[in-house]
Amino acid sequence: MARMPTYRYLHLDVFTDRRFEGNQLAVFPQPGGLTADVMQKIAAEMAFSETTFIFPPEAGGDVRMRIFTPGEELPMAGHPTIGSTFALAAEGVIARGRSDFVFELGVGPTPVSLEWTGAALSFAWMTQPLPTFGSVIDDRGELAHAVGLELVDVVADLPAQVVSCGVPFLFVPVATRLAVDRVAIDRKAFMPLCRHSGFDERPVFFFTTDRAGGGDETIYSRMLAPGYGIAEDPATGGASGPLGSYLLHHHVVTAEQARSMVSLQGVAMGRPSRIHVSIESRGDTITRVRVGGRSVLMGRGELEV
Repeated sequence: MARMPTYRYLHLDVFTDRRFEGNQLAVFPQPGGLTADVMQKIAAEMAFSETTFIFPPEAGGDVRMRIFTPGEELPMAGHPTIGSTFALAAEGVIARGRSDFVFELGVGPTPVSLEWTGAALSFAWMTQPLPTFGSVIDDRGELAHAVGLELVDVVADLPAQVVSCGVPFLFVPVATRLAVDRVAIDRKAFMPLCRHSGFDERPVFFFTTDRAGGGDETIYSRMLAPGYGIAEDPATGGASGPLGSYLLHHHVVTAEQARSMVSLQGVAMGRPSRIHVSIESRGDTITRVRVGGRSVLMGRGELEV
């Protein structure tokens, strides 16, 4: 019997510099011949939040990348971009010392800037599209009920709002870390609430500025996306750019503070992740959105498909 085609992958932990923390990612550096249907099945088989597939460029970038959750393909995502940057550096596709690299994503060319320590890639920054601010859920009581909280747990003077830097998320401001850790989405209540508010179900990003943990992070967060096949995500770079934009837009942070923020995510899952966020602005206009972090190469493997 002829052997089935074999496809290599790299396994990384992203938005961390420690093994067994951060957000897991599988990167297939040579997926030639795979159809979209098979890539989707592979992503479901890997069962990570996302899996990436790296192809030759088509529109002037360095590589073309497709990103799949276990449930669907995404036009852009942060932890797959940062993690794939580290994977391609490990593969030698990104030459040592190179300062810039461009991914062709579903949202268009996406630049990444790189920082090196000797011969090793130590940090990567992803530039995201500028934010768009969308619909708001006005009924805080119904929202609290739909996500397993009490009314007092949902911050009153900030909106629960959809914001996108390529992929839309619903941002829900929460009063305390304990309340963030308690959230649990009831989709039967949540989906009608979204439709009543004028949008389809979105991944939900819960955050608080509560400093009870005593660390240097700007916010403490969780992201739940049951509609995407992701019960919870340890680190969501695609939401972190919109998050930083939300914080600046609604004056939670100053313009100076917005240039250097950290989101601590994934603690409730036992996979703490540190996502660096930098939002630049001129007056009231956001001019640049960047998300960055580190990654750890955990191993390599093969799939027969």
